Amino acid sequence: MKTIVIHGSTRKNGNTEYLTHQAVPGENVNHVYLRDHNIQMITDERHSDQGFQAIEDDYHHIIDQMLEHDVVILSTPIYWYSMSGLMKVFVDRFSQLVREKGYETFKQDFKKKTVYVIAVGGDNPSLKGLPLIQQFEYILQFFDSSLEGYILGQANKPGEIQSDRRALTQAHQLKEQLEQQL
Repeated sequence: MKTIVIHGSTRKNGNTEYLTHQAVPGENVNHVYLRDHNIQMITDERHSDQGFQAIEDDYHHIIDQMLEHDVVILSTPIYWYSMSGLMKVFVDRFSQLVREKGYETFKQDFKKKTVYVIAVGGDNPSLKGLPLIQQFEYILQFFDSSLEGYILGQANKPGEIQSDRRALTQAHQLKEQLEQQL
């Protein structure tokens, strides 16, 4: 099984990225860092006469990569009790994508993916990160899919995630699970 990680952090080598790398095998994993791509925000044109207008950015390239993989891991820091802005812009564009020519089957195709979420925050994420997880569950329900699992790590300052033994244990368990599926 091929795995893709969509990283929503703006910080290179941050806590979320560290925890995510602990959770995925070294082989058959494609890492996409949204911070390295031009992804424009959605302009809601659902009800305009012309519908959504084409956007020239890197979004479709990332989606095409995602569709080639069996497992999708959405990795985001917890910012103000939600996903990062980068991840939110990425997810918001699903509204446009499901209406675009060439992506008519995206909803059915995404339904077949095994999806995990990895998120790290500094303010009691094992409790206060649950609304974020619920948000991803609702997003996946739209696709008649479900969240296979999630890891919520606790860290604030750079490197602090290395002290979160619970999250690191969960990451290693996910890694073993994914390695067995290779």
